[in-house]
Amino acid sequence: MRDAKDERRPAGELEASVMAVLWAADAPRTPGQVQQSLGVDLARTTVTTILTRLHEKGVVDRQRQGRGYAYSPARDVQDAHGLTARRMHSELDRDSDRGTVLARFVAQLSPDDERVLRDLLESDGR
Repeated sequence: MRDAKDERRPAGELEASVMAVLWAADAPRTPGQVQQSLGVDLARTTVTTILTRLHEKGVVDRQRQGRGYAYSPARDVQDAHGLTARRMHSELDRDSDRGTVLARFVAQLSPDDERVLRDLLESDGR
């Protein structure tokens, strides 16, 4: 039998938790500050790894602070919706045939989502 500490978290759960800490912060946070805010039994090195991966994905910015870095959300990822939009864009970038990917995406939309998308496109998406 496995104990709770051995259970794997769902993919993206830690990243989402770290992002929630950064969104709630009023200034860039170091890995130690993020770890403390998370309030879970998580090694600082694990938090550092998560922040480094988020930085490599372009989701967070970092600035030198002492011997390490302090992290903040990237300008276009200021909330969960921005993060989802970035993920969607990243997935689109993975395929060279953008037209086919977009056509299949639109074909799978519900009528309500299709209407929302159409309205956004007609209003220039803003």
